[in-house]
This record gives sequence, structure tokens and C-alpha cells, in this order.
Amino acid sequence: MTETLHIIGGGMAGSEAAWQAAQMGVPVVIHEMRPKVGTFAHRTGMLAEMVCSNSFRSDDDERNAVGLLHWEMRAAQGLIMEMAQQHRLPAGGALAVDRDPFAESVTARLLAHPLISVSYEEITDLPTSGHWIIATGPLTSGALAHSLRSATGAEALAFFDAIAPIVHADTVDMSVAWMQSRYDKGETAEEQTAYMNCPMDRDQYNAFIDAILAAEKTEFHEGETAGYFDGCLPIEVMAERGRETLRWGPMKPVGLTNPRGPKPHAVVQLRRDNKLGTLYNIVGFQTKMKYGAQTHVFKMIPGLENASFARLGGIHRNTFLNSPTLLDDQMRLRGHPHLRFAGQITGVEGYVESAAMGLIAGRMAAAELLGRHLPPPPADTASGALITHITGGADARTFQPMNVNFGLFPPLPEAKGGRRGRKDRYKGYTDRAKQAFTEWLS
Repeated sequence: MTETLHIIGGGMAGSEAAWQAAQMGVPVVIHEMRPKVGTFAHRTGMLAEMVCSNSFRSDDDERNAVGLLHWEMRAAQGLIMEMAQQHRLPAGGALAVDRDPFAESVTARLLAHPLISVSYEEITDLPTSGHWIIATGPLTSGALAHSLRSATGAEALAFFDAIAPIVHADTVDMSVAWMQSRYDKGETAEEQTAYMNCPMDRDQYNAFIDAILAAEKTEFHEGETAGYFDGCLPIEVMAERGRETLRWGPMKPVGLTNPRGPKPHAVVQLRRDNKLGTLYNIVGFQTKMKYGAQTHVFKMIPGLENASFARLGGIHRNTFLNSPTLLDDQMRLRGHPHLRFAGQITGVEGYVESAAMGLIAGRMAAAELLGRHLPPPPADTASGALITHITGGADARTFQPMNVNFGLFPPLPEAKGGRRGRKDRYKGYTDRAKQAFTEWLS
């Protein structure tokens, strides 16, 4: 009889790892501490609960690296991508989902699988025997993190991940705001409700920046330092880097046409957050401002003067390994090969990347339990590029969480007649990756 695979953590990575291993015929137990032991960021005990956002980002599998990762996970019969498609919301060229039905469906599918069971308890010490995948994500419990530091002899790194606020759609003033996806991507009748846009003129923008800079912020605990991931910076940190930083980031006015008046100096976008279209999250507005300050500052946004917030922003500590020094190419802890890691704790960033690492870790662990060796995907695939980066491609001295991007891929051969254009280059990366990933799957 095949030995059991144990997975600590029922987030994106743990859920996908369990599904992949069970589909290969390996019995799996998911150990999830919620709802008995909660976190400040989670609201439920469901598996694969989405905390920070409802978006899996771009779904373009020909010219976008994260879209390519979507393609690879679909090709591998991934559960996360299947459920995301079932609960998809209009979001232009992005893959956004109705987050609660999505998590409910993932949970139901896993619990219904004959080879998967869930044990609701907190694991406080690293197991010393058996076969385990640790996929505890950015909110690894203090006790388990302490055990991990003791076992590795190295300090886990940490940065602070911030949560964007969510607004009740019917409290947005649509005589000021308008519906439009940037560059009019996906503008079908349904897609026209994907994004709300709130315009600012120069004076309004400058007053908004002043208010952000003056707002009261959350203090860090003693001994903690702020090492933010650049792809998820709080808006106040961006504002501190320069008055125009936000206008060139989440508030950029390009690709949008204001039907209410002149071209805006800056635009705040809100993305649809549920299928009913009753909730919208403020895109890129992660924050560590205190709740009272958030209400004051965000109501300065034209169209949001009378907004009601379903959730205000927050901030939490994100723990991850210095993986280039600690993990081998099978995502196993060096010196403790019975322990694999997957998800954000390995130093990938984002829902999609976390689920993809769970997919690969689950398949690798299952293959080992079935007496086979499964090599990692080739480095010129999106999955392989991430594994190569976290297990040795990155400089351990400066290792930081990373989203998938074409900068992690091996260069393409030079095209005849000179350097390829960007669109052709990205298409070249995705064509090559699809062929390599298909061969790896077979």
C-alpha cells in the first residue's frame, strides 16, 4: 500500500499539491489549523481562501508570463485553475474570481476525493519522519516558524504584505466615476462592469498625496523591520518615494477615457470583487494606514466621498525561506529530504505562483512515493523558471519574493535580422514553454 503524503497548510499551494498527488493515486492528509486557530487575515476555515485580492492577474498565455503559468496549470489538470474558471468574473484581460464560491468549490472537491482527508489542527513542530509538504504560506504560525529556524540553523526572512480595501458598489457616485477596462480590454457587455474609474485633477491628486503622507500608520512590533515586496507596496510607501510614484503606478491615467470631463491627471481603479457586482476592491491600494485614517483618506477620492467599505486595508508579516541555500531542485529541505516546501514560503509571490509550486511539489512527492523520480520542469517553462530561481538561480544574499516574469527565462536564440521585438519575444517564450511543458507532462 502506498504511504500517505501529509501536507501542512490548506491554501493555494497545499490544496493544489493535495489534488495532484491524489490524482496520481497517493493518499493525502491536509493539516489545516483553521478554523480552530485563526489568523487576522483569514475570515473562514475554507481551503484556498483568497485574502489579499480576488485576481489571478493576466490570463494572456501568449505574451504574459503569469498567463503562461495559467496555461501550464490547466495543461496539468490543476484544480485551482479549473475552479477559477468556473467562478470567473469580468476583469478585462485578467482572471478574477468570486472569491467565496471559489474557495467553497475547491474545499468541496478536495473533501469529496476518496484519497484526501483534512485534519483540522495546528502543527507546531517540524515532523521528523514520514513524507511531508509544508505549504503554510505567508502566515506560518509562530511555533512552526520557530521549529523551522531551529532545524535549518538559518533565520527565515520576512516582509510585510498589505491588503487592499473593498467598497460597496452602490455607494460609489457614478455621476463622477465611470466603467471602463484599461485600453478597453475585453469590452463585452459583461466586461463593461469589470472596473470602475475615479478621476483626479492635479490639485485633487496633490491633496490626496499630502493626506496619505500625513496619515497615522500601523506601528511595527518590537524587533520587526519593514522589507516590502516591490510588487505589493503599500500606497504610503510609494508616496514616500516621490509625489509622482502613485501616478506612474496604480493611479496611472493611461488607457482610459473619461466620459465625464477632461483627461484626468490620475485615476483610481476599482475592480469587481464578486459575481453579484456588489463589491469592488481598490486596485493596488494595499495600505498600513490605521482604519480611521483610511476612511478619511479614501473618501477624498472623487466618487468615493460617501463610500461604504466592506473591508478596510491591513498589513501582515510574510515569512519565507532563503530557498537558494535551503532547498534542492526537488523542493526538499537539504539535510531533511522527507520535508518538501511549496507556495509563498519558498519565496514565490502571488496566488498563481503559489498554486503552481504546489502543483509541482505534489507531483514530485507522489512520484517519489510511487517509486519514481520526477525531474523539475525545464527552466524554459514558467513553472521551471520559478523553481530554478528559488532553488539556485537567485542570489541568496539578496533573495526576495518573486512573481513569475520573462526575466527568469533562458534567452531565446537571436532572430534572423537582429533582435526580436518585445511582442515577438514574449510569443517566442510562450511557444517554447508550451512545447517543453507538454513534453515534461508526458
